[in-house]
Amino acid sequence: MNDREFNTLADAALKRVEGALERSGTDLDYAMVSDGVLEIECSDGSKIIVNRHDAAQEIWVAARTGGFHYRWDGSCWQDTRHHEELMAALSRIVSQQAGETISLVG
Repeated sequence: MNDREFNTLADAALKRVEGALERSGTDLDYAMVSDGVLEIECSDGSKIIVNRHDAAQEIWVAARTGGFHYRWDGSCWQDTRHHEELMAALSRIVSQQAGETISLVG
């Protein structure tokens, strides 16, 4: 995949995450803080960062539970170690860190 294709797919994924957060009705603060970087802030002040990593052509997630890398497999963004889909993983990660059940899938 070339850089343009990657950026288009990654930016769409970040917008999908933003939209899912909005639809979830959660009280989390979130914002695109720079090009390709989404910051999610929990009520305790902790943050989850979801960003486009151009050099590796991956989406990276940094959270209390660790760092995770997602690569496009042709149909969805899959964790490079555990093969969990991005939105399902983010639902779990955000729920754990926020201390409430949050679904970003669907």
